Amino acid sequence: MAPVLRAAACHAAPIFLSAKETTQKCVMMIEEAAKNQADIVIFPEVFIPGYPFWSCMVAPGEAHEFFKRMVSESVYADGEEVEMIRKAAKEFKITVCVGFSEKTRHSSANLYNSNLMISSAGETLVHHRKLVPTFYEKLTWAPGDGHGLKVIDLPVENGSGVAKVGMLLCGENTNPLARYSMMAQGEQVHISTWPAKAPMHSIREEAASVSSDAEGEKPKAKYGNVAANRIRAAGHCFEGKCFGIINAAIADEHTLATMLEIAPDQTKEVIRTTMEGSMQAETRFLDPSGSPLMGFVINAETGVREEKENLQHEEGILYADLDMAATIEGKQFQDVVGGYQRFDVFQVKVDRSRQTPVTFTNSLEPETE
Repeated sequence: MAPVLRAAACHAAPIFLSAKETTQKCVMMIEEAAKNQADIVIFPEVFIPGYPFWSCMVAPGEAHEFFKRMVSESVYADGEEVEMIRKAAKEFKITVCVGFSEKTRHSSANLYNSNLMISSAGETLVHHRKLVPTFYEKLTWAPGDGHGLKVIDLPVENGSGVAKVGMLLCGENTNPLARYSMMAQGEQVHISTWPAKAPMHSIREEAASVSSDAEGEKPKAKYGNVAANRIRAAGHCFEGKCFGIINAAIADEHTLATMLEIAPDQTKEVIRTTMEGSMQAETRFLDPSGSPLMGFVINAETGVREEKENLQHEEGILYADLDMAATIEGKQFQDVVGGYQRFDVFQVKVDRSRQTPVTFTNSLEPETE
């Protein structure tokens, strides 16, 4: 009997720019997923403390207060917030995949867009830093390294054996070599995590053109992140013959209110208009052909299970049972890391070393007579 992995994808809003409160919410959702017999629970990109949307709307010179707040609410990979999550993973016996903005001790303000995979024993299995911050993310985060390009063997209760699970953050799912490095480790389940919104284009002119007789009408979003995220994830599933988990956050009213509270007066309307006019991302599952896979939600009070293809505008946990046997058939006709590859023509090398700003060596003490 092949392992059947129950995955729980948390489609939720952080308590924006509050690491402590978001971590508490994270722990509550870990407990809920575990009670519903999930083997792994997934949280969106930088769930702790939230995504820096302002970087696409506010000039760098006007964003200093935002950046200071982001640094203040980012967390250490071995800090108290992560320790709370590790304890919850161990207590509730569930693997946790969580995105966070990472502080480092070698600098007072150097940040990484990071993700942790924590085992059901509370141990950190993978500590990944986003290889290249995408577009305006460079105003917040430094480039990461290849240390976290690892696929884990996740023990599954429902069946014998393990499920091989990997993950990439947001735009990394557009990087063919990063994706190939996951496939080449036998990946059977690929997690892609995303922000709630991706304001990649200015919508200010369109917003200004909305006539007064169409009061209440909002500008149409110019960047279709639902389609863009699904295309990338589906392509990976089809190529790797693996399941896909698309997991996004929600941008709620508190998120917008917090940004408006911090923003300089001259930027408030731009932030409001852009956020309201940007598309809300979805959370969903895909099968090993890249096709949509029906998931389900479980009513917290009644325990009643309801089929649900995706979550977009409402918070919740979307579940799916993923049968690892389904990752085999497609490999027979197209295995891009096996019989459908030419290792004599193409070679791929991945450096997994952790990059550090300086290396110290101790010189020999001078000899004494």
